[in-house]
Amino acid sequence: MKAIEIADGVYRVAANIGSKDLFEGIWPIPDGVSINSYLVKGEKTALIDIVKDWDNALEQVNEQLADAGSSVESIDYLILNHMEPDHTGWLSELKAKNPDVKIYCSKKSVPLIKAFYKIEDNVFPVGSGDSLDLGGGKILTFEDAPNVHWPETMVTFETSTGVLFSCDAFGAFGQVTEHVFDDQLTEDEVVFHENETRRYYSNIVSTFSGFVLKAIDKLSGLDIKVVAPSHGVIYRKNPGKIIEHYRRLASYHNGPAEKEITFIWSSMYGNTEKLVEPIIKAVEEEGVKINVHRVPQEHVSFVLSDAWKSAGLIFGMPTYEYRMFPPMSYVLDIFDRSHVKFRKIFRFGSFGWSGGAQKQFQEMTEGLKWECIEPVEWQGSADEETVARAVEQAKMLAREIKSL
Repeated sequence: MKAIEIADGVYRVAANIGSKDLFEGIWPIPDGVSINSYLVKGEKTALIDIVKDWDNALEQVNEQLADAGSSVESIDYLILNHMEPDHTGWLSELKAKNPDVKIYCSKKSVPLIKAFYKIEDNVFPVGSGDSLDLGGGKILTFEDAPNVHWPETMVTFETSTGVLFSCDAFGAFGQVTEHVFDDQLTEDEVVFHENETRRYYSNIVSTFSGFVLKAIDKLSGLDIKVVAPSHGVIYRKNPGKIIEHYRRLASYHNGPAEKEITFIWSSMYGNTEKLVEPIIKAVEEEGVKINVHRVPQEHVSFVLSDAWKSAGLIFGMPTYEYRMFPPMSYVLDIFDRSHVKFRKIFRFGSFGWSGGAQKQFQEMTEGLKWECIEPVEWQGSADEETVARAVEQAKMLAREIKSL
C-alpha cells in the first residue's frame, strides 16, 4: 500500500487487518478492519495516532511513511487522540526508535501512557482550545471528546486543510483497499460501509451515545472539510453525511429508532422454533420490516447491529434450568451494556418441567425501560390456540411500531 495524500501535506498511512481475529477480543470482523494513522507535514512533522503489532500492521505503516518521504525516526510530534491499544500498541517501539519525539495527548491520557507503556518523558498534555504550530501553515488544534469512547479521548483538527482527525468517532469496520474516499465508493460499497458503520457504532460506541451527541454539537463550530477517522473510509465529498449518520445512530439510545422489528430467537428441541415462521409472517402482514437472528448460531455483534436501529424487539426463547436459555442471557447482557433502551417488546417461549425464563427476562431488562406487551409461554409443544395468541401479540407489536 502507498501513502495517500488526503489534503495538502496530509497523508493517510494505514494498516488493513484481516478477519482471523476478534476486534477487542469480542467482535467478529469477517471483512477485516482498517487502522488509520495520519501524517501532517509542515516545517515539522506530526504523526496522528498509531497502530499495534497486529497482522503485519507495523510493516504496512512503515512502508507508507517511507512512501510519504518520512520515517519513524524523523517524526517530531506524536499525537495520541485515544489510548486504546489498537491505536497506541506501537508506542514503546516507536519511542525506542525516536526517543526525542514529543507526545501530545489529553490530560487524562498521561497516566494511561505511564500505566500501559511506562513512558513519562516528553509527554505534553493538551486540552480544548490548545494548538500546535508545525510551521508552513500547518496548525493542529485540539478538542476534548470525553467518552467517545474512552474518558481520555480527544480529536485533532488541522486548520489550513479543514481535516478532522476524529479517531474512533465516525469509524467503521471493514478493510479499505482501492477506494479510500467516500466519493470513490460504488453503490454496493456505500451500502456495505453504512452497514459496517452501524455495526461498529452499536458494538463499540453505543454505550456512550449521550457523549457522542455532545461531541458532535461541540464540533459544529469547526469548518470541517474532511473527516478522517481511525477506522474506515475518509469523507471528503460530504463530511457532514457521516457526522449526521452518527448523530442519528446516537439518537437511537433513547428512542425512537426505526419503524422495524428485530426478532431474536433460540430453541433447544424445536418447541419454541415452532412459532418462528408464524411470528415472522404476522409481522410482515402488518407491513413492518423484520430482521431475524437465531442465537447462538449468529454472533451477538450482528444481532446488536439490527436491534440498535429497531424500535421493536421480539424474543423467543425456552426456559433452561429455571432461567433463560443461556445464549439469550448473553444477548441481553450485551444489550444492557450497550444501552438498548426504550424499545417495545414481545417475548414468547416454551418450558418443560419448570418455567422461569420470563422472571429472569424481567430482572435483566428492568433498567432498559422497555415497554413489554403480555408474553406468551406454554409447557411442552404449543397448541393452535397458543400459536394464535402469540401471532396476535406479534401483530399488536407491529401495529404499535407502525404508529410511532
